Amino acid sequence: MDRLENKQILGVIDATTHIASLGQLTLNRPVASLPFAGRYRLIDFMLSNMAHAGIDSVGVFSHHVHNSLKGHIGSGKVWDLDRKNGGLFFYVQNEHEQENSQLILQQNQQFFIRAPYQYVIIAPSNIVGRVPILEMFKQHKAVNAEVTQAVYLNEALPIYLLKRQYLVDLLANQDINQPNSLIGFIEASLQATKKNLYQIDEQLLIIDSLVSYYVSNMRLLVLDNWESIFKKAYPVLTKTKDEPPAKYLFDADVTSSIIANGCIIDGKITSSIVSRGVQVGKNTTIRNSIIMPGVTIGKGCVLDGVIVDKDVTIEAGAVLKQSATQPRVVPKGATIYKEWK
Repeated sequence: MDRLENKQILGVIDATTHIASLGQLTLNRPVASLPFAGRYRLIDFMLSNMAHAGIDSVGVFSHHVHNSLKGHIGSGKVWDLDRKNGGLFFYVQNEHEQENSQLILQQNQQFFIRAPYQYVIIAPSNIVGRVPILEMFKQHKAVNAEVTQAVYLNEALPIYLLKRQYLVDLLANQDINQPNSLIGFIEASLQATKKNLYQIDEQLLIIDSLVSYYVSNMRLLVLDNWESIFKKAYPVLTKTKDEPPAKYLFDADVTSSIIANGCIIDGKITSSIVSRGVQVGKNTTIRNSIIMPGVTIGKGCVLDGVIVDKDVTIEAGAVLKQSATQPRVVPKGATIYKEWK
């Protein structure tokens, strides 16, 4: 596998973006640490893209210090970012300041000024799939571009490759009225700039709404889609947890689903994604649903078209139904009784 030469590209991941329609799912976590596909977090995909390209220094920009994000990434060892020189950096605002990414940039300009890299790639945390950074970089150099932007299915993506000094100059001329995300600042600053466009031909999933989050998870239940996202040559790296394989009891019946390690299944599951450590009781039916880690579902329940967040307890006999066009979200840590509406 080709990799970049040392100290060529500095990676930056924007974890400041807020997606209002995700509602309860991002009440206590950023979009970047949203669980995905039963095992991963959304930020894993862009971190893995950078790791496979050989990027050895990545800055993660966030409005707050989120335990779910920092606890998941840790020192960055999984992505080979646990280094004395370079490595992983978190950049956040003072907790008393408003959520304005311009403040993050002002406070951390030295990160870009002093970085011993010629180029910077800036990307969001909500794109699932392989972004071929090395190929994008080769094209960028071949045409001697100031800025290269990724394109997918003829739509521009908020992924930018530019010279570090070019970014430093942008930061030195910031407008006082900037959008409240790092990507928003970059887009506003480069609006009048002619860009080289790099076309991504691989399948990507863009998480920009509750529906797209639900649909993107469900797409992975088709083997061809799974294999196009989780390529053997470019594995998606994530924090590992030592858990036993899923246990299927006598009445378990599972079809067209993803079941993670540590689960105990004694019900019927169809076309669903069940994360680590989930318990499903006898005579319970789960269809077209996403179940996040640590959920306990009692006997005789029916779940259809729902997203159940972490550490939820669903009492015996509860019935939760919705549709793919408007999936129902059960908030983190909730207890759902039979009579719950």
